[in-house]
Amino acid sequence: MGEEVKTQSLERVPGGGLATTSLVAHGLGTQTAVITRIGQDALGNAAWQKMQRSGIAVDCCEVRADLPTATTVCAAFDADRMMITHDAINRHLEGLLDRSMVKKKIRNARHLHLACSLCPAKTWSKAIRRFREQGLTVSADIGWNPEVMQSSRWPLVLREMEFVFPNEAEAEAMTGEKSIEKAAKRLARWIRVPVIKLGQDGSLAVVNGRMVRMKPLRVRAVDATGSGDAFNGGFLHGYLAGWPLEDCLRAGNVCGALATTRPGGSSAIPTPKKLRRLMKQL
Repeated sequence: MGEEVKTQSLERVPGGGLATTSLVAHGLGTQTAVITRIGQDALGNAAWQKMQRSGIAVDCCEVRADLPTATTVCAAFDADRMMITHDAINRHLEGLLDRSMVKKKIRNARHLHLACSLCPAKTWSKAIRRFREQGLTVSADIGWNPEVMQSSRWPLVLREMEFVFPNEAEAEAMTGEKSIEKAAKRLARWIRVPVIKLGQDGSLAVVNGRMVRMKPLRVRAVDATGSGDAFNGGFLHGYLAGWPLEDCLRAGNVCGALATTRPGGSSAIPTPKKLRRLMKQL
């Protein structure tokens, strides 16, 4: 603190759970659309232009003139990172669900992944229940949001989902448990298939009372930013392709590991052929 630190590298990339998860899933061959808010500043931004060029449908995104696009500054060092985020534009995202074009887009989907805080829990619980009644499966990764995770209504939200994707610290914060095994078992009381990302230890899931662990892909990590979101994209690609749970975990581990080898979570997306080759190592 109090000192200026010089860096030899700077890269601007699409980031956050929405961008990274969708870019990975789409890059592997899953048809993908995103629904979010951006500021007008994004229209001339190279990161947003990459999203548009990717082939991901962005026609349901709301453009705001009064707020800047959400931005995170990530400082990566020694395979870890710290992040500072400004995302005032993401407040009350549930309001997007009332737009007619958004409702139509969701009705035509098979799966809905939520990469936001899901606050207020009561509102989101009702919305997710409505999606499920339409025939969608739903998953979420809310990141580090203690206010939501420790809410008494949070289990009600989880009960409406197919998957939730916390990391180890988030899983323990959600449940109040001190070990990952106990946290996983408690989450399994609320949600159909909790999937927990364990970083260098791989991942685990609980399905029908059975705990499934998957070892990691070993790589040389330079930036952990977005690796968990890349995991989500790989896992959900496998899920929508009809793969067994073990292969979904393998795909997630591969995509999450590769994401750490370059700055940002969406800069090292494997081809489908490379994904299957690396999955065989696990």
